[in-house]
Amino acid sequence: METRPFVPWKLMGDFMIDVFKAYGVPEKDAKICTDVLLEADHRGIESHGCNRFKPIYIDRIKKGTLLPETKLEIIKETPTTVVMDAHDGMGMVASHAMMEKLIEKAKKCGMAGGAIKNSTHYGIAGYWSDMAAKEGLIGITGTNARPSIAPTFGVENMLGTNPLTISLPTDEAFPFCIDCATSIVQRGKIEFYARSGKETPAGMVVSHDGSTLTDSQAILKMLTEGTAALAPLGGGPGDEMCGYKGYGYATVVEILSAALSGGEFMKALSGVSPEGKPQMYHLGHFFFVVDPEAFMGLETFKKTAGDICRALRNSMKAPGYERIYTAGEKEYLVSLERADKGVPVNAAVQKEIIALRDELNLPYKFPFEEVA
Repeated sequence: METRPFVPWKLMGDFMIDVFKAYGVPEKDAKICTDVLLEADHRGIESHGCNRFKPIYIDRIKKGTLLPETKLEIIKETPTTVVMDAHDGMGMVASHAMMEKLIEKAKKCGMAGGAIKNSTHYGIAGYWSDMAAKEGLIGITGTNARPSIAPTFGVENMLGTNPLTISLPTDEAFPFCIDCATSIVQRGKIEFYARSGKETPAGMVVSHDGSTLTDSQAILKMLTEGTAALAPLGGGPGDEMCGYKGYGYATVVEILSAALSGGEFMKALSGVSPEGKPQMYHLGHFFFVVDPEAFMGLETFKKTAGDICRALRNSMKAPGYERIYTAGEKEYLVSLERADKGVPVNAAVQKEIIALRDELNLPYKFPFEEVA
């Protein structure tokens, strides 16, 4: 049972928008960024929600490694493709503009693709693929990130956690959405463990000397120092558990994110200069949108997708398990449960919220504060 206090969605949203604005993010952009972060919490993906508001966005704006104003530049465009330069602005703002443009193109031409370079963290990847699914389209996206994953048979962090995310419209109340890193665990989840005072399960991180690492704070430090790396999906450092599959998909995302946009990759995305100073991240993202209407029609696609999902859920359960889920279903159920409750916030996030409020002298009072 959830024991953390809940903050109403509107209260948290208004607060985050005001903080973004106070740090120079235009109001329209602040609303986009806030919606992406809150959607992560709606779905129960707390590693990418309010937990990351201060450390990934506000702190980076303060450090100068993320620009609050997003000056998008279209550097190449055809009837079915777009390449943008985000010029180190808000990755969520750039991605929103890209998806709006690709959705329009796909509805005209049947499919469209785009890439962004010199960008920053774009939130949960499923937000962007779901933008397409809500319009009855197929959405595909991926992004590279600062080096975290070691290649199979290796221990050096070379690839980002690089999600390969796909949303498919169905005839159900929610789309099929597979949104996950190509590592066993993503850095954001380890950050969440650290902020919650929890250990990282053994086997998720590869150390240079082969030792088992579970101390979440120490793991984050070692990842930054380059003395530890995340294991790819399947595990590592060897190939006994088929970690080469996760390694391969992570490489696909790295190549598409960098090569389609003409952007940077792997070690160049560390956020640290050769002199050890903070620098821009220069991330790359890619997006594809496909209109099922251009094939056998949207309704046929949605029904077939729904039939497949229902057949999977209704198949024989393993002993001791009562339910089978399809991708996106758990997140949908969490969103229903939290709809009227709000976003749960742990003690570490509570302190950050209060500190930001007091620093900016904003007129907010939160439910978790003690009544005087």
